[in-house]
Amino acid sequence: MKTLVKTFAAAALIAVSTFAMAANGPGSKAAKASVNLTTADFALDHYVAVTTEGESAGVEQLFAEDFNQKIQAFNAQNHSREEVIKSLKKQKGEKLNCTVSTDIIEESADYMVAKVTLKFENFTKTDVVTLAREGNDWKVSKSINSYK
Repeated sequence: MKTLVKTFAAAALIAVSTFAMAANGPGSKAAKASVNLTTADFALDHYVAVTTEGESAGVEQLFAEDFNQKIQAFNAQNHSREEVIKSLKKQKGEKLNCTVSTDIIEESADYMVAKVTLKFENFTKTDVVTLAREGNDWKVSKSINSYK
């Protein structure tokens, strides 16, 4: 009788834990974090954190669907939203060894252009970022990088 009770108790525990895991759904632990992008300043600060400090929360939320990145260098390059997000996710937790400064070039109720300057030991990267309001959130819609 004791063996039968233990078997039923074990089966009940397995069933309960299986139902609990199923209720959470697959990937619920890796659910996308929501980031406060209600102002242009919050969105710009988060963009700087994502690109320089390896922040990975809310990366998909930060970029507009039509986002593109242009790199003005010896060989000019264009990158899509998906390529940039994939690259930034690979850099999760990696902090760049540089000094960062931001300057607002132009700002209106629904639009902002900012210059983000990253000073490294041997070169400087300048990133001109365009942000636009989409509904209640601000999104990065364009990024143009140049190097000196």
